[in-house]
Amino acid sequence: MRLAGRRCLLCTCEGTSPLDAGALARALGSAEPPELFDRLCRAELDAFRDAAAKGEPLLVGCTQEVPLFLETAAEAEERTVFANLRERAGWSAEAAAAGPKIAALLAEAALAIPPTPALELRSSGRVLVYGAGETALAAAQRLAGRLTPTLLLSEPAELLPPSIVRFPILAGRITRLRGHLGAFTATVEDAAVAIPSSRDRLRFGMPSPTTELETDLVLDLSGGTALVTAPDKREGYRRVDPRDPLALERALFDLVELVGTFEKPRYVTFTAELCAHARSRRVGCTRCLDQCPTGAIAPAGDHVAIDPFVCAGCGSCAGVCPTGAATYAAPPPTTLLERLRTLLRTYHAAGGRGAVLLVYEARHGEEMVAAMARLGRGLPARVIPFAVGELGQLPLEVLAAPVALGAERLVVLLPPRKEPELSGLRANLDQLAALLDGLGYGADRLSVLASEDPDELEGVLWGLPLVAPLPARDLVAIGGKRSLLRLVLDRLHEHAPAPVPVVPLPAGAPLGRVVVDVAGCTLCHACVGACPTGALAADPDRPMLRFKEEACVQCGLCTNTCPEKVIRLEPRACFDPAIREFTVLKEEEPARCVRCGKPFGSKSSIERIVQRLAGTHWMFRSADQIERLRMCEDCRVIAEFERTDRPFALGEPRRPRTTEDYLREREEEERARSSGSDGPKPA
Repeated sequence: MRLAGRRCLLCTCEGTSPLDAGALARALGSAEPPELFDRLCRAELDAFRDAAAKGEPLLVGCTQEVPLFLETAAEAEERTVFANLRERAGWSAEAAAAGPKIAALLAEAALAIPPTPALELRSSGRVLVYGAGETALAAAQRLAGRLTPTLLLSEPAELLPPSIVRFPILAGRITRLRGHLGAFTATVEDAAVAIPSSRDRLRFGMPSPTTELETDLVLDLSGGTALVTAPDKREGYRRVDPRDPLALERALFDLVELVGTFEKPRYVTFTAELCAHARSRRVGCTRCLDQCPTGAIAPAGDHVAIDPFVCAGCGSCAGVCPTGAATYAAPPPTTLLERLRTLLRTYHAAGGRGAVLLVYEARHGEEMVAAMARLGRGLPARVIPFAVGELGQLPLEVLAAPVALGAERLVVLLPPRKEPELSGLRANLDQLAALLDGLGYGADRLSVLASEDPDELEGVLWGLPLVAPLPARDLVAIGGKRSLLRLVLDRLHEHAPAPVPVVPLPAGAPLGRVVVDVAGCTLCHACVGACPTGALAADPDRPMLRFKEEACVQCGLCTNTCPEKVIRLEPRACFDPAIREFTVLKEEEPARCVRCGKPFGSKSSIERIVQRLAGTHWMFRSADQIERLRMCEDCRVIAEFERTDRPFALGEPRRPRTTEDYLREREEEERARSSGSDGPKPA
């Protein structure tokens, strides 16, 4: 059997994981059954070797023996994918009924996953050891044989100088550390270099106020506050309690390995043009800034900037971004939606019913699923596992998709240690619960469990009560962030038990409308200029404010920009087709010039200007001055020059002297001399 061009080799693991080749072929629409083995990793290993030698793309139903398979045929690594069918389905108290789930897992494994773009990091082995006393000195001495250390003593206490100095020794205090693996910069206050003539204890020269040290790696033994945010997520930075020798040994071992060239995934794709952070120095959306645990995101004018070298890949920024400016790339949301679609469509086509989607982080949930399979009842036949790299990356459209595709329940397993970092995911789950409840599905279709106990997870999954069945449905994931979200929500609404036109959502949701106090709005259109998505618009012919709800991302720039403070946000999911068109929020007759009658603005804005300036500004105290505020720009100029007091009058200009003036004066002087007169004096 072949799936997406891959030859399938499946194993019953010595009969412990039952597989029905014929049923799988029918469920997957294949004319030939998959190749079944009992001991593919041992007695039947030649079958894998022969298949790999033919250069075919392979799908192997085993993950436990991946190292052995790749050792047997290393050339097959790029062409082979492995699927865990045993712990996820075969080792279960309901293994006999797990055929539809196994078919779904195989179909998902055969999908082509786009590669994640990568960055290159280079480390030459420069390491800054920061700490005090013998512990820091001994650590630097041990690293000197493999790396290039610099010792920075945070407390220059009584310390016997080494007889042979193999590395620079300084004293000082780090006030700031920035950068990443291969490119750290430490700002040091009162840095002083050790004096070579130090005898009984280390002595230091004259300190400099501020010094910057560049290094590839940092070993922080100061025992104080971490020098960077989220220290566990910053590659190249190791913070160790100097009183813990075992932790210090691990850190030294890890640092020695961080020399050379490394690839780091570019987890997030960022499109600055879509960012709704700020406009004209007014701040709107700060969702990604509020969520980033590593400090990799910073304001950069009208948008934010994401440092891909500092980004640890938690995905929280992409999970809460309302516009799609920040999009997770490992993998992108369209790939996640295609995985969900493949899983549930195959499961339903194979006769599966009552699907429960279990969502978890692979490094956390896979261990719990394996423990349940080995020591308990395993996963129920209707529970379909869905592993992701980071839970924080899941936006609302991906979380809502399982129910839109016909899954009866969604169970999200959280790692308790990461709960403080998952507030964005919690917000998305709250929005999903509000949607499901408002549309009549019931909020109980969504379950969230924060646990590391396999027994607790097993009890929850096996104890899930039955809910009203949902029909199997399909959707094709196409388009960007907003179109995907609208596609999923429309599908939810189309088959909802109670398809109400509007569902209120919690604050912070990426959907909703703006509500304008019409009486206080002057149609100044400051909100129009600030709106980053074009949801608010003016009209070129009339004083008017228009709004398109489908384009609104609830960034808040309009509310923060409005000078009258008459705009507020109302988060909601509206399913009225009218949200795709502009509606008029306020309209009024234009203000007409009191002199020529030409329209030149809105009545409310002109009257608000008159109200604020009349009698309070020195230029607008008299009735005539105030009346000029109600004139168009041309008539104001004309009125100024018609004023009786002539404020711009400068008197008659002085006539320039010309050649004719000099000739005339010369003739007059000659006539005066001839007549005995002095003649006129020159001007």
